[in-house]
Amino acid sequence: MLKIGLTGGIGSGKSRVAELLAGWGAEVIDADAIAHALTAPGGAAMEAVVAAFGEQARTPEGALDRAYMRDLVFRQPGARHRLEAILHPLIQQQSADRAAAAAARPGDARPPYIVFVVPLLVESGHWRDRVDRVCVVDCDPETQVARVAVRSGLSRETVERVMAAQIDRGSRLAAADDIIDNDGSVSPDCLSRQARALHDAWRAGTRSTPQK
Repeated sequence: MLKIGLTGGIGSGKSRVAELLAGWGAEVIDADAIAHALTAPGGAAMEAVVAAFGEQARTPEGALDRAYMRDLVFRQPGARHRLEAILHPLIQQQSADRAAAAAARPGDARPPYIVFVVPLLVESGHWRDRVDRVCVVDCDPETQVARVAVRSGLSRETVERVMAAQIDRGSRLAAADDIIDNDGSVSPDCLSRQARALHDAWRAGTRSTPQK
């Protein structure tokens, strides 16, 4: 079964693209959603996180304190690698298990292809060999900042710090087999047409370059 790695910088719109693909029958496995479950109250990663970073990394409700960890990662770059060393193996295993379950479904219940939504796909170095194609949802930096500020209420400085911690736009695009343009000028219909063209190509097992 064809495996697609869907990625893009923060605020690029990859979640919207994933929703479209899922609506057309693709099996979508979201690494961020898995990570949130692993770090929710009682999540499988929380004891290891607390052992590595202390009780201050856990909220009173028992979940990962994301604001604390975000600040720690920016102040101590090594903290990000320690957190990833805990989360990434668990995310990869759960992703593989879900993909295997989807591929084993009978008949019409079997999806035409599998999409792994991985924000740090290019940066991780672990995912490229696990997928057949990499699709990048791309947009300009100003659009990223504006979208994230509206969505999350984060300051421009915080958003730019997050962007700086991700791989640069040019390197991400260089790793792409397929690109979806989602700049601020791209309409929802245009985004849908691009995603649909790729969906049809992936379902058929061929390559396509969608046009606006």
